[in-house]
Amino acid sequence: MSSGYSSLEEDSEEYFFTARTSFFKKPSGKITENKNVEKERELQTEFSCEEIRQKIEKYNSLTKDHLKMTLVSGANGVYTGFIKVQMDLRRPMTVQGSLRRAGEAFYLPPGVTNTLHVSSNTTVKQVIVGLLNKFTVADNPAKYALYKRYCREEQVYICKLADGEKPLFLRLVSGPDSEALSFVLKEQQTGEVMWDAFSIPELKNFLRILEKEEDEQKEAVIRRYETYRQRLQEALREARGPS
Repeated sequence: MSSGYSSLEEDSEEYFFTARTSFFKKPSGKITENKNVEKERELQTEFSCEEIRQKIEKYNSLTKDHLKMTLVSGANGVYTGFIKVQMDLRRPMTVQGSLRRAGEAFYLPPGVTNTLHVSSNTTVKQVIVGLLNKFTVADNPAKYALYKRYCREEQVYICKLADGEKPLFLRLVSGPDSEALSFVLKEQQTGEVMWDAFSIPELKNFLRILEKEEDEQKEAVIRRYETYRQRLQEALREARGPS
C-alpha cells in the first residue's frame, strides 16, 4: 500500500494493523501492577453515535502525531484509529515464515513499538493475534497478554486487559496522550514457566540459545581473567626491577 501501512482488512473484517515500527520512552516513576482488573474498567462502555462523533472530534483536535480517528459512515457508531503497542517480551519468539528459517527462535529488541490501525470492534485477543502475525510468530497467542499502562496521581499502574476488551475505545476515552494511557504486550504472568505449552522444537531452540549464551559468558570470563593475569605479571616484573 502506498501509505506504508499493512492491513489485515483482507483477512478479517474486524481488525487490521500497520507495519510502522518505532521506539518511545517508558514513563518514569514507580510502576505498580494492578491485578484487580474489574476496578479499572471504564464506568461507561457505550456511547451514542453523536457522543462518539463529539469525542472523536475532541480527540483529533488534541492529537499531535496525525494519527487521527475516523467515524465510519453508515456503520452505526463504528470508528477506526491508531494504537501503539510496546513489545516488552523477555523470552524468544518462534517464527514460522520467510523472514527467518521456520522454527527458529529470536528475541525482539527491548522498547520496540508497533502502530496498529484498528477499528472500534477490534478486541484485545485480535490485537495479540495481529501482532504475532506481523512478526510471523508461530507461538500460541495464549502465551501473551495485552496490558494497559496509565498514570494516576503521579503513580504508574499496569493492568492486564481481558481478551474481549476494545483497545481503541480505551484510547478514545483516555485521549491521545501516551503518558495517560499506553499499551504493552507481555508474556502471560503465571508465576512460573509453563513448559508444557512449548513444542519440542521450541524447547530445543531455547536450549541452543542458552548454550550459546553460556559459551559467550565463558569466553568473556576467560578474556577478563587473562587480561588480569597479564597485568599482574607486568606489575611483578616492574616490582622486581631490571634483572
